[in-house]
Amino acid sequence: MLHSLNILFFVFHGVLILFNLFGWLVERFRFWNLITLSATAGSWFILGIWKGWGYCPCTDWHWEVREQLGLPIETNSYIDFLLRQLLGLELPIQVVDGGTLIIFLICFVASIWVNFKKINLIKKE
Repeated sequence: MLHSLNILFFVFHGVLILFNLFGWLVERFRFWNLITLSATAGSWFILGIWKGWGYCPCTDWHWEVREQLGLPIETNSYIDFLLRQLLGLELPIQVVDGGTLIIFLICFVASIWVNFKKINLIKKE
């Protein structure tokens, strides 16, 4: 069961990250992308007040599963974890965290832009 959960978290969390990155590009997904980006922001910046900046429940739950499986958790950052596990990259954590924040903010602003442009709150020129 734990092995299945480990795989499920890889897939679910990975798909969620990809959806946050690219969902705003597809018109029919834009509203839901804004919802998932807003939930991510809430988790990182509101729950993060108590749990630490960038807190994500999915990461927390995945770490619990990996801990029970006896698998190493070498980082607090899920993006750093994915870069290490999938690509074998070991970048300085400041680069990973800074890059993650910048890319997230770009995607969030883009999602807000395309969603509000659609309902004509932003003038088309």
